[in-house]
Amino acid sequence: MYGKTIYRNLVKTDDLVKFEVIVKETNLLVQAEKDLSKETRNFVLKYRHQLETYIAMNPEFQRSLIPLMDDPHAPEMIREMIQSAQLAHVGPMASVAGAMAEWVSKDLLKLSKEVIVENGGDIYLATSRERKVGIYAGDSSLSLKIGIMIEPEQTPLGICTSSGTVGHSLSLGKADAVCILAKSTALADAAATAVGNIVKGKKDIELGLERGKEITGVLGTLIIVEDKMGVWGNIKLIRLSNS
Repeated sequence: MYGKTIYRNLVKTDDLVKFEVIVKETNLLVQAEKDLSKETRNFVLKYRHQLETYIAMNPEFQRSLIPLMDDPHAPEMIREMIQSAQLAHVGPMASVAGAMAEWVSKDLLKLSKEVIVENGGDIYLATSRERKVGIYAGDSSLSLKIGIMIEPEQTPLGICTSSGTVGHSLSLGKADAVCILAKSTALADAAATAVGNIVKGKKDIELGLERGKEITGVLGTLIIVEDKMGVWGNIKLIRLSNS
């Protein structure tokens, strides 16, 4: 799989137990205080069941590339996906990877004080220590050369990356990486898609930063196109020594 082993090393830790949980399309790397593989799998199954059941009853939820109306009768995770999509002006499935990481993490936090869950490069992070998050940007010369320092007081935090040149996620743009920080990982995921869609080249980096700034709830935006980078918001960049 493209980038799988690279994504699995975006957040390196030496104080947490690391394990993978795979259920259908959901492929999580979890870092927690102890091995919670069994519990994590059960949480994934719970939220996948909610998602699959809702899609079966509301097929447009899966197909739509534009926001849908809120559904007060939907499960909480589904409602957050709908609301995140409304804020970012994208379809609700643009937030699915971030939403899954976030809601599984919320359950895990009842069993572990620290949790880091990565789902296809989208990360939910709740920590009591500084953590470095690497930025993977495909063939860009900046890929894995820079990272973001996350302070404990910033967490829980969602860190989601969209790319128009890497992977299978739907993007209408050509950015090597659009990384978004937000308290809601579902929102960060949706916003990364929205910003990524309008970045067609280096000249659009400023436009993308402005788009990220307009989305309520976005705390920071980082955009990489080839050898150029733009940053806005609460993002502390660091140079990665092992790149």
